[in-house]
Amino acid sequence: MNVITPIHAGTTISVSDLRKLTPSKIIEQAGGDPVAILSHNKPEAYLLSAKAYEKILDALDDLELIKTVEKRRGGKTIRVNLEDL
Repeated sequence: MNVITPIHAGTTISVSDLRKLTPSKIIEQAGGDPVAILSHNKPEAYLLSAKAYEKILDALDDLELIKTVEKRRGGKTIRVNLEDL
């Protein structure tokens, strides 16, 4: 059993306190940063603003593009002239 649990957010809120506030108010109070929702002092979930979630999705998309580039690196190349396009 793991006694120490990392929390990947600078701000936390308990499940019981979560019921008292709206998600937008919590995100506002956290300055737009992720908020760890704690249940029995352990992270149960994370609350993210739409902007933060979109940033994560963009980063994941970039990682997929990097994988594609790495896979194609060193393959056959074709020289093209921009005026011919």
